Amino acid sequence: MSAENPTRKSADSGERSSQQRQMKMGLTARLRAYFFAGILITAPVTITFYLAWIFINFVDAQITPLIPVQYNPTTYLPFGLPGLGLLIVIVGLTLIGALTAGFVGRMVMRIYEALLARMPVVRSVYSATKQIFETVLAKQSNAFREAVLVEYPRRGIWAVAFITGRTEGEVQNLTTEETINIFLPTTPNPTSGFLLFVPKKDVVPLSMSVEEAIKMVISGGIVTPPDRRPRDVRDKPVVAAATFEDMDVLRERDRAPVLVARKD
Repeated sequence: MSAENPTRKSADSGERSSQQRQMKMGLTARLRAYFFAGILITAPVTITFYLAWIFINFVDAQITPLIPVQYNPTTYLPFGLPGLGLLIVIVGLTLIGALTAGFVGRMVMRIYEALLARMPVVRSVYSATKQIFETVLAKQSNAFREAVLVEYPRRGIWAVAFITGRTEGEVQNLTTEETINIFLPTTPNPTSGFLLFVPKKDVVPLSMSVEEAIKMVISGGIVTPPDRRPRDVRDKPVVAAATFEDMDVLRERDRAPVLVARKD
């Protein structure tokens, strides 16, 4: 009867321990993947409901105290009614819109606007605010009409922007090329940004929707929509992420552009 080989016994023991470590590592990786999958599923829903709850409570806190006690349902109920203030705001705005749509309502609005127009500071704020809301809300306006690429802040660097309209008035009359109004949002807050007047020929349209482009801006590029264009179009680049100018531009006193060779 032969004795057991110590070397073989040690090798088998090392192999078993290696398999055990791999099993533990595989279990850890799966648990970590499940954990992040749970975060990915629950976090957006939780944050959405939390922000909605904050907004509803804010509106309720501002509107509900204005309701007379005898008409406030919370006076007779043993519990509160979340969303009551928001419902009152929606009904009130709807009634105001219905009243101002008639002849009497339009006449009252004309008198109201005439009074505001005589106030030096108030008239500027009112007219600007009214114009913004009419542009965004009236007739299902597409204020952000299209997502585009523009070169910003320098040549060779591209940024996502939105077309807000065609340039008119003094800005267009002073510009040789046909220009369009571009809103360049900042990340992660797209409500702030820059108004740019860009030549129409220098704007590269994007096939992604405005909503997809806004998500991309808010996420800082983490959420990137897929390219849904045909494959033959995707294989043809349109812009470059590098500069190829070999000329510098000088401007004389009469604002005439002069091209000279660049000195490297």
